[in-house]
Amino acid sequence: MSVGLASLPGMDLDVTAATRTLAQAAADLVRLLPGRVLDPVLSGTVLEATPDGVLLAGTDRERSIRLSRGARTHSEGQLLVPARPLAETLRNIDSPEVRLVVEGRKLALRTPNARFALPLLDLPAHPAVREAPPRVGALDTALLPLAAVAASTASRDDALPVFTGVHVRQRGERLVLVGTDRFRMTVASLPWRPEVDELDVLVPANLLAELAKQADGAEVVLHVDADRVGMSWPSAEVSSTVLDAPFPSEARHLADAFDCTVDVAAPELAGAVRRVTPFAGAQGTVLLEVGDAEVRVRAADQQFGEAEEAVKATTSGDRFTTAYQPRYLADALQAFGAQAVHIGLRSGTRRSTVITGAEPDPSDAELHYVLMPKRS
Repeated sequence: MSVGLASLPGMDLDVTAATRTLAQAAADLVRLLPGRVLDPVLSGTVLEATPDGVLLAGTDRERSIRLSRGARTHSEGQLLVPARPLAETLRNIDSPEVRLVVEGRKLALRTPNARFALPLLDLPAHPAVREAPPRVGALDTALLPLAAVAASTASRDDALPVFTGVHVRQRGERLVLVGTDRFRMTVASLPWRPEVDELDVLVPANLLAELAKQADGAEVVLHVDADRVGMSWPSAEVSSTVLDAPFPSEARHLADAFDCTVDVAAPELAGAVRRVTPFAGAQGTVLLEVGDAEVRVRAADQQFGEAEEAVKATTSGDRFTTAYQPRYLADALQAFGAQAVHIGLRSGTRRSTVITGAEPDPSDAELHYVLMPKRS
């Protein structure tokens, strides 16, 4: 149900809630909305006290957020207060419970030994917080960290909007998420429970990354129509306008033909990369040299010195050296945690490196992390 911002008569809100729970919701809402808005009304949080508890809502006309929390409602009502001051005030209150009550043109936050008051903003001027579009399927919340990995490789450069999104599409009972900034790419394939025959949408990556952190409960529901995309779970509903641009295909990077393959423990290789990186210097280049039964990680710089470390591995195919930006290589290995990984390397016109888990994931999820090596 959407928040009808002019639907409730009066602003007699009076509610008592657990401080930590309410503070977390207020902080989550702030993180989901842009930091700067031109219209001061859009910088506010709508608070609505209902018989079931309290609802926190906000919008910047592109995103719409609704977060519900349990509370004891003394008087129902609805009002608008500045979002960041509300979150900061709640964060700093050390009392287990806080009472929110309207006093004149202010919202008072009361504890047994303190009172804080925030000004009320112009509620009728606030636009409607839209409902999420129709649901199209659901997936287990435990799979969202892989969605966050896909979001982490999207670009942050708004000059190329298409690369700031994660391409989400359905392949039968699999949900495929692709993120890229043109220098690296992740392809996550997740089991899910579809409720539509087709799905193809470009989701803002920064929103997907934040939702992956906040989601709780057993499953997350995906909502999509022609113009909007959203996610929901029992205590939250968030939606946004979709990005509208053609997304590059990942297919050519996922072909199985490699010049060389390496099977190695991700934590051991990541540790070597971390220790060698300080010697990469201003050029920021780490080399992987594939040899017999090992991968040697090297870096050298005239000013910073040189370092190399060998890591045991199972190798096959050609032997050659590939250069990477250290941060990208470290991020790729970190995405696989404690797993062993299979690394496929290519040279020539199709040069790319593809990292996957060496063993099937118990959750039936799959992750391919593609790196474009640096040109030497």
